[in-house]
Amino acid sequence: VHCKFEFTNFNCTSLDKDFMDVDECFLKSVNRSYKYLNFRTKIHKFPVDRIRVAVLQRLNGYKPFLFNFTVDACKFLKGQRISLTQFFYDLFAPYSNMLHQCPYDHDVYVHKVPIGYLDHRLSDILPLPEGDYCGHSIYSSRGIARLDLKIYFTKS
Repeated sequence: VHCKFEFTNFNCTSLDKDFMDVDECFLKSVNRSYKYLNFRTKIHKFPVDRIRVAVLQRLNGYKPFLFNFTVDACKFLKGQRISLTQFFYDLFAPYSNMLHQCPYDHDVYVHKVPIGYLDHRLSDILPLPEGDYCGHSIYSSRGIARLDLKIYFTKS
C-alpha cells in the first residue's frame, strides 16, 4: 500500500513588510506527476531567530496534530539539533540556500521542491495517517512574528 501526497494550497504572508517581503510563493503543476513548490523571500533586516512549526490536521477545522515546536534558528544551524527539528529541516534543505550557520545575512529561497520527494519523506520515513493537513510555520525576530507560511496538503 502506497500513500499519495498532494499539495492543495500554499500561503505566504509577510507580517512586517519593512522586515521582509515575499517575492515568490507558489505551487506549480508541470504535469500530473511533476508538481513542485517555490518560495523566495527578501529579508531587509536581520536576524530571523525563532521558528515555530506546527502540523495541523483538518478535523472540523484545522486542529493541532502531534507536532508543535519552536526552535532557535541559529542554535539549530550551529549543530544543536534534535531529530524532530532535523526531520522538518530536511524536508526543504536540499532545495534551498539554508545550508550554513548564522549569521544568516541574505535572502532565503526554496526552489522546486518536488512532490515525489515530500511523498517519500511523509509516507516512508514518517508515516502520517491519511487526511488533510496544514504545515504552519511562523518566523520571528526579537519576539515579533515577521512571516507566516502555511502549506496545505493531503495524504491519501
